[in-house]
Amino acid sequence: MRNIFLVIITILSTQSLFSQINEIGLFAGGSNFIGDVGSTQYLAPNNTAFGVVYKWNKHTRYAFRASLLYATLEGNDYKSDINARLKRDFSFTNNIFEASAGVEFNFVPYDLHKMNKQFTPYMYSGLSYFTYENLYFDYQSNVALQYSGSRKNSIAIPMVLGVKGSIARNWILGIEAGARYTFTNNLDGSFPEPTQYKFGNLNSDDWYVFTGITLTFTFGEKPCFCAD
Repeated sequence: MRNIFLVIITILSTQSLFSQINEIGLFAGGSNFIGDVGSTQYLAPNNTAFGVVYKWNKHTRYAFRASLLYATLEGNDYKSDINARLKRDFSFTNNIFEASAGVEFNFVPYDLHKMNKQFTPYMYSGLSYFTYENLYFDYQSNVALQYSGSRKNSIAIPMVLGVKGSIARNWILGIEAGARYTFTNNLDGSFPEPTQYKFGNLNSDDWYVFTGITLTFTFGEKPCFCAD
């Protein structure tokens, strides 16, 4: 997989049509959690997510992208359609900070230097690093609590689909939904340390999803095209 990714980047980098322009802006939207507590719906934002996004448009087909995001994840068993969860009636909240970097691929050529309106669907993937609260469940209140001052960190694989287009000179609006597959099973407090408080599906790691809009401002000098 790593070799295939390197080959793709090498091929794209050798294309004669390329551009180098920067984008920076904001992401704002909602978040939802998929795990052992709460709803199992994939797109069901129930709390907030926001942050900053930067893109370097190396080519009309791809851009290098980085972001810093903050979100609150929330799960409530009473919102689930699973009877066992409804009876259990657990709930939790967890605050996460995420740093992500990777490559955004455009499905059609996207040249921000052209005067006419630009529009394209896109996908993004890479690697995310995030911190989260180390939770455990208080079985008397059925609410997840945080170990005093304890935060953990983990990595995730982002899988994002969206559409974007120019709305004015130097301004780009995007709408996207992105799932993160994490390498932890304790965003909801179901697999804490110590592990005597663990419950749920111990063989399935947690997911979280961001859904929202990006508004970015473009800047940078128009490059010299060697060939059209």
